[in-house]
Amino acid sequence: MTRPDDSAARAWPLLARFVAAERRLGARAILAGPRASGCYEFLRFGVKQGWACLFGGLLLALLVATHLFYPRGAWLPRYDFLLLACLAIQGALLATRMETWEEAKVILVFHLVGTAMEVFKTAQGSWTYPEPSFIRIGGVPLFTGFMYAAVGSYIARAWRLFDFRFTHHPPAWAVLALGAAIYANFFAHHFAWDARWLLFAATGLMFGRCRIWFRPWRRWRWMPLPVGFLLVALFIWFAENLGTFAGAWLYPHQRGGWSPVPLTKLGAWFLLMIISYALVFALHARNGGVRAPPG
Repeated sequence: MTRPDDSAARAWPLLARFVAAERRLGARAILAGPRASGCYEFLRFGVKQGWACLFGGLLLALLVATHLFYPRGAWLPRYDFLLLACLAIQGALLATRMETWEEAKVILVFHLVGTAMEVFKTAQGSWTYPEPSFIRIGGVPLFTGFMYAAVGSYIARAWRLFDFRFTHHPPAWAVLALGAAIYANFFAHHFAWDARWLLFAATGLMFGRCRIWFRPWRRWRWMPLPVGFLLVALFIWFAENLGTFAGAWLYPHQRGGWSPVPLTKLGAWFLLMIISYALVFALHARNGGVRAPPG
């Protein structure tokens, strides 16, 4: 695993200057007292979250911008342009060491896992991609795998930026088994009993006591890990509404005109978060990077 000292903040001069300015601002906040320090810590938390969301944020901006400005009669279809743009972003993240090769391998797995599910779900009519594209598998343009990869990218980057630690975490084999069961249910529920409520219960039993510890600034903070899953799922649900508003894909109820994605989809995104988390957790567990909080 890449050490924090090898991150892009030290390799890229622009970021190095930003880090130096941030340290000066933090020192002033300490001198100004507890209230200023608290506001600064909250600001720092938000900046780190935004930095972790870099890939997903750029992809969402591309979806909206191409919906508004991409020429409809262009020789290169919009979906194929999005694929090339996603490849360029991923290459830039690796070239600038904002993402490690280990993380990129996991993100590739996300891409494959997501694309396989997309091919199946579109064949079942769960949603559609209404625009043409050259590079596709069945009814699925290949840029869509990057939407799943964006979730993996966020988790991997947030893990580094906040130096995640855990208490009462279930073993890696159990997390992977739960992730595999959730993934299987995304397919199987079309033909058999939908086990999602059983999977929700299993998630609660496994992670109910688990705390995730993170360090926005100087002090360690914590929250129940399921709450973290739910907050990220909620953010993805908001992003999904923007994506469908931009016409990137459509659910059946949106074919006559855009309307919000039902809040019931939040459960599906919560379960998808478990799959995403399981893959990143497996990477860190294999490299000995899963640690308890200090003290």
